[in-house]
Amino acid sequence: MHTTNLATAAISRESDHSPAKYDLARTPLRELNQALHNVQPGSNGTAFEVINPKGSHAVAVGVNAPITVDVRGSVGYYCGGMNSEGTITVHGSAGPGVGENMMSGTIIVKGDASQYAGATGRGGLLVIEGNASSRCGISMKGIDIVVHGNIGHMSAFMGQSGHLVVLGDAGDALGDSIYEAKLFVRGKVKSLGADCIAKEMRPEHIAKLQELLDRAGVKDVKPEEFTRYGSARTLYNFNIDNAAAY
Repeated sequence: MHTTNLATAAISRESDHSPAKYDLARTPLRELNQALHNVQPGSNGTAFEVINPKGSHAVAVGVNAPITVDVRGSVGYYCGGMNSEGTITVHGSAGPGVGENMMSGTIIVKGDASQYAGATGRGGLLVIEGNASSRCGISMKGIDIVVHGNIGHMSAFMGQSGHLVVLGDAGDALGDSIYEAKLFVRGKVKSLGADCIAKEMRPEHIAKLQELLDRAGVKDVKPEEFTRYGSARTLYNFNIDNAAAY
């Protein structure tokens, strides 16, 4: 008699072209993440759907292939951490550290994000369609982050490179001890951190900001409505001839 184990029963695929569905109420998270890691180049099975996440931590961490993952619900901490090439959409809110240290690809959070979203991110695009809490983009190293709502205090602290775009307001100490990350805020900034100042919006910044807004699905908003913030370059030894290295 043929038997089916619990993990296999929790995974379904309606056809060869529909996403593989993982029900985290029945399947251990480790098995989901292992399946995501097992995707090989050229594989047909590159679409995944996750149901009943119920705040699970570390969902879809370490993705290292051009796959799509749709998470139907809210997640806990470190969702999509270290993402490389994957497109991960959270149809809910995310706990601390969503997209932490991501390398490339795209993460979209349909709801709000908790603290240090996109922390230490080195590449890719993180879109938060709600609000982000404190330390959004802390120590960012090349990631692009677009927040449709507001961000909390100490965001982009020690931001080294990349872009943080905020359609709403920013909390205290924005860009504290910033290096060469570029910050664009449409709303009010409660206060600027050490060495962070408002800067001129040149044509290249307008063009880059428009590109990021388009990629993040933002409509009816003009880049001219934003203020750019960046480093006054007084807290570290900076030589403009080495700007490309930052």
